[in-house]
Amino acid sequence: MEKNMDQKQRLDYLVESFKAESPEYKRVKIPEDTEGKQRLLRSLMNVRMPKPASAAVLAVQDSYLKGRALEKGIVNISEMPTVRESLGSTHPLADNISIWQGDITRIAADAIVNAANSQMLGCFIPMHTCIDNCIHTYAGVQLREDCARRMNSLRLQFGEGYEQPTAVPMLTDAYNLPAKKVIHIVGPVVQYGLTPQLEQDLADCYRNILNMCKDNGLRSVAFCCISTGVFRFPNKRAAAIAVQTVTEWMAGDPGSLDRAVFNVFKDEDKRYYEELF
Repeated sequence: MEKNMDQKQRLDYLVESFKAESPEYKRVKIPEDTEGKQRLLRSLMNVRMPKPASAAVLAVQDSYLKGRALEKGIVNISEMPTVRESLGSTHPLADNISIWQGDITRIAADAIVNAANSQMLGCFIPMHTCIDNCIHTYAGVQLREDCARRMNSLRLQFGEGYEQPTAVPMLTDAYNLPAKKVIHIVGPVVQYGLTPQLEQDLADCYRNILNMCKDNGLRSVAFCCISTGVFRFPNKRAAAIAVQTVTEWMAGDPGSLDRAVFNVFKDEDKRYYEELF
């Protein structure tokens, strides 16, 4: 069935399928326009609890999401300009570091980094613009189920109240994303002002991610701006910690990583990172 479908038919099928399995949303009106259907599908995926989907639904979803990735445009990390090429930087690692502004779900790298929360199940807010929501949406429903399975295993080991600690990374497949793997990390939350411990926690996030890359033979990684969104870490200081930690690690372990990308979305963050090189 799936092989004979085009993207429009896949979209219609997925909206109907995910809507039908949800008692809360099964009566929702389906928009007639493509953009409206895409928004509804994303919303239904966002609120869907972690559980298996049928082989038929997964086959259609996977083809649809791979098609969407091609529509958005895949960006190969090896083709990104380095900071030497883009900025004329003379930084000692200028040939191994890139700054790239855009959607991290477009990046084809060995790993991309997801700024997760301590439940590690993705964002359940429909159409939320956070990176956690975007990554789970375009990876597909398998990612949430995978994360839930890992968290359930950890709760058997550490107790029912277990939540993923700050700066402890979790590695999963990337499913329908162009990247090979996703590294999920819980960054520090700034509640009452920045402290040395919070700065250390953020540095540990970057260091532990790099150690995970080395341990798993991942040669390229695209970092998001960990903790700078709703976790309220000051953007400029976060960029400084990220660059210092990553460059110190790469200098201390030469040859372990081919390319590190600082992926930014806001112009403000792009400016902060460029100033550091």
